Amino acid sequence: MKRHEEYMRQAQMQSDHEVDMVNSPPHYNQGSIECIDAIESALGPEGFAAYCRGSAIKYLWRAELKHSDSKDCWAKANWFINRVIRD
Repeated sequence: MKRHEEYMRQAQMQSDHEVDMVNSPPHYNQGSIECIDAIESALGPEGFAAYCRGSAIKYLWRAELKHSDSKDCWAKANWFINRVIRD
C-alpha cells in the first residue's frame, strides 16, 4: 500500500509535466534510485547486457500483440538496446 501511495504522489507531482513512460516511468523509481541502475549494479556488465537483450526481445515480441500502444513497445526495446550501447 505504501508503494502505491508513493507512486500516486509522484504521478500527481508530475501531472504538470508530461510523463515519459519509455525513458523514465515514475513507477521504476524508489527514492533516488532507479530500478535499472540497481539491476545493472547487481548483475555486472555481462549480466546487465544479457538482461537488456532479454528485455528488448520481450518488448519486440509483444509489440505486435499490443495494437494500442505498440509504438511504446518498439521505443522501449530501442531504449534497452541503446542502454547496452551507451554503457
